[in-house]
Amino acid sequence: MRFSYAETFTAPAYLGPLAVAAEEAGYDSFVVPDSVLFPAESDTSYPYTADGDRAFLEDKPILEPFALIPYLAALTTTLRFTTFVVKLAIRPPVLVAKQAASVAVLSGDRLRFGVGISPWPEDFAAMGLPWEDRGKRMDEAVDVVRGLCGGGWFEYHGETIDVARCKITPVPERPIPILVGGHAAPALRRAAQRGDGWIHAGGDPDDLTRMIARLRELRADSARADEPFEIHVISLDAFTLDGVRRLEDAGVTDVIVGFRWPYTVGPDTQPLDEKLDALRRFADAVVTRA
Repeated sequence: MRFSYAETFTAPAYLGPLAVAAEEAGYDSFVVPDSVLFPAESDTSYPYTADGDRAFLEDKPILEPFALIPYLAALTTTLRFTTFVVKLAIRPPVLVAKQAASVAVLSGDRLRFGVGISPWPEDFAAMGLPWEDRGKRMDEAVDVVRGLCGGGWFEYHGETIDVARCKITPVPERPIPILVGGHAAPALRRAAQRGDGWIHAGGDPDDLTRMIARLRELRADSARADEPFEIHVISLDAFTLDGVRRLEDAGVTDVIVGFRWPYTVGPDTQPLDEKLDALRRFADAVVTRA
């Protein structure tokens, strides 16, 4: 089992020390969130909290992943970085491919590219894109990023994205793992058919069991069924050795752990020393023994 450390919505000055400490403690990956904007007015809800309230996101410090990861990579040597998740459907896919390839090259192949559809119509409006064809655009954007990051000449002619024959240089030595986030049926299908893995966003353990089973079914019917597939989850089982073993038996490859409930209105007031102590205690109790 691999462990990813998540400290979301905290002071930017804390991120460097936390990444260094996570690497030293034995974590495999550091989770990096993504957000483009917070709208002044919205009637949409957040899909991964019980009440759907998104007010907790206002004024939260969320740095651009393609700026933050190179900074953290320069402070570390082995720690990988998992975007959780880049809202790919609202971004220009050719530019994203260039950004992802550059980050992977500069970090020594330490990028794990988690992607998803933004749940906010306001994001699409701000980027001048239609909300209605977001699913098709997301599918095609994954194809374009994978194709361009693979090196060599590439062209793509889809329903929403058209790319004339071109190439980007440099590209990483190894393919960038593309991990698809989301709980809805189309997201699970996209992960199974187009992704190198799936990222879970938390919630009911029974739902997790159901979604993993569905991923197995979809993978069995996929043209990529024989390829490696990662499953990244948020689960209370990750906090005990017995629980970790249950997750492994279920097919989970990576767990995402954090030690503070981030979905609260207002700034993070926990001192850096407490954060460092929590990640190290967990590493001693679970990470190094799993």
